[in-house]
Amino acid sequence: MPMILHTATAPEWSTVSCKDSHTSQWSQRQAKDMVGQNGGLSGTTSVTVTLTDVNDNPPRFPRRSYQYNVPESLPVASVVARIKAADADIGANAEMEYKIVDGDGFGIFKISVDKDSQEGIITIQKDLDFEAKTSYTLRIEAANRDADPRFLSLGPFSDTTTVKIIVEDVDEPPVFSSPLYPMEVSEATQVGNIIGTVAAHDPDSSNSPVRYSIDRNTDLERYFNIDANSGVITTAKSLDRETNAVHNITVLAMESQNPSQIGRGYVAITILDINDNAPEFAMDYETTVCENAQPGQVIQKISAVDKDEPSDGHQFYFSLTTDATNNHNFSLKDNKDNTASILTRRNGFRRQEQSVYYLPVFIVDSGSPSLSSTNTLTIRVCDCDADGVAQTCNAEAYVLPAGLSTGALIAILACVLTLLVLILLIVTMRRRKKEPLIFDEERDIRENIVRYDDEGGGEEDTEAFDMAALRNLNVLRDTKTRRDVTPEIQFLSRPTFKSIPDNVIFREFIWERLKEADIDPCAPPYDSLQTYAFEGNGSVAESLSSLDSISSNSDQNYDYLSDWGPRFKRLADMYGTGPESLYS
Repeated sequence: MPMILHTATAPEWSTVSCKDSHTSQWSQRQAKDMVGQNGGLSGTTSVTVTLTDVNDNPPRFPRRSYQYNVPESLPVASVVARIKAADADIGANAEMEYKIVDGDGFGIFKISVDKDSQEGIITIQKDLDFEAKTSYTLRIEAANRDADPRFLSLGPFSDTTTVKIIVEDVDEPPVFSSPLYPMEVSEATQVGNIIGTVAAHDPDSSNSPVRYSIDRNTDLERYFNIDANSGVITTAKSLDRETNAVHNITVLAMESQNPSQIGRGYVAITILDINDNAPEFAMDYETTVCENAQPGQVIQKISAVDKDEPSDGHQFYFSLTTDATNNHNFSLKDNKDNTASILTRRNGFRRQEQSVYYLPVFIVDSGSPSLSSTNTLTIRVCDCDADGVAQTCNAEAYVLPAGLSTGALIAILACVLTLLVLILLIVTMRRRKKEPLIFDEERDIRENIVRYDDEGGGEEDTEAFDMAALRNLNVLRDTKTRRDVTPEIQFLSRPTFKSIPDNVIFREFIWERLKEADIDPCAPPYDSLQTYAFEGNGSVAESLSSLDSISSNSDQNYDYLSDWGPRFKRLADMYGTGPESLYS
């Protein structure tokens, strides 16, 4: 059946050019049968047309020139600037390539592209120096990575711009003329000798003077000094290659005008060797000889070491000392290869006769001048098996008890010594302990009667005087001498109890004192008052206090005191009842 195709609306065809994105255009179409007459059937559909991008737009820089300022201290690989050329295309058609095509910055700067943003990144390849060059000019080109030949007629698909980089001056630390100063010095050099010199300068235009010092963290022992102005390094202490063969020190250089600006230089000082160490045994040898050893048998091979390191290597010479050359027990053979062999000269060694032999070995090195030393080889006599292997030596067979090791003996001795010390300490403390005083209930040592010019023995002096005589007057006393000192006055002895009248006892007491005072060559020629503090009313004699005697109704008569002379005038005045009494 014939059909007629036509649009529901008036169809219009047009061409759309896409640059930044895909652009779509659509229209609706209708088809009818029966040649479009009434009664026929129809259908409609939509047609969509999609446009794709092509690289038909060249890149262009927004500006013809750029300028950036950077400090001269900016590290290598740092980013200086970012630039970008605009492109109306999208996707792969907008991918860029940047390169430096002209200028004076070749080798100093480089440019690369950022894959995400398509920017050109300018970075530093070498250190900048304001004093050497203050600015750089770069001619940079941007181009599409993939150009479409169909659109080359539209113009060049690249663009250029000028980038000027200004270097700013920065106060920089001093710079050494060399990054490393190797030096050599003999270990025999004297203190204060010059080893070498370092040099640094201020790279800034001001050219400030530089002062030097050594970082003591790298020279803890202070082996070296440096002149602050000239940079001359000298020795400050004696050097020893065997202790430290190479000294790595850091030298600091600081500006005089700005001490915060500090440069660092590195010095490696190698110590040259001299022959200052004598050879010695390579190890502590434990040499044994069997009791059944035969003459000429090698019992030990020895070698030597030397702390020095001669350039042509070591050469040692071995021999026995003069005193040991003619011994009948052992001999030495120099093997000429820095070793020597010890041989027996006889057989029949017996531990009971001699268990240990000491062999002095003389070793000489090949240094200039040569050095030598004497080393003693200790040789023990042992009981050996059939293969010549030592089984029992003297130190174990005769010194140590069976079944006890050296450690066990030491432990036993330590325990015994500890017990002895503890016992001695306890005995000493008991002897020094003070025994308590034992008092006699019959004696009271509250008071003593002493001479004014005689220093007493203190509260514990109970042997000097007997207080019982003043405590009970109804007794007769026997004199006794003091046991600890030669008495100047005969004092009263312990009382012999015998009741007699009170006035007779007191009179006898006074007479005794009078006799003692008359025969005492040291008694003063003047009157003196001595107070006898008797016990109170509870005693047989009651109190002799002057106040109590006067106030009491005592019938005693003390007028006879006036007849005793001027020495008893005071007592007569106190106790007398005559008109001359002080209390009458």
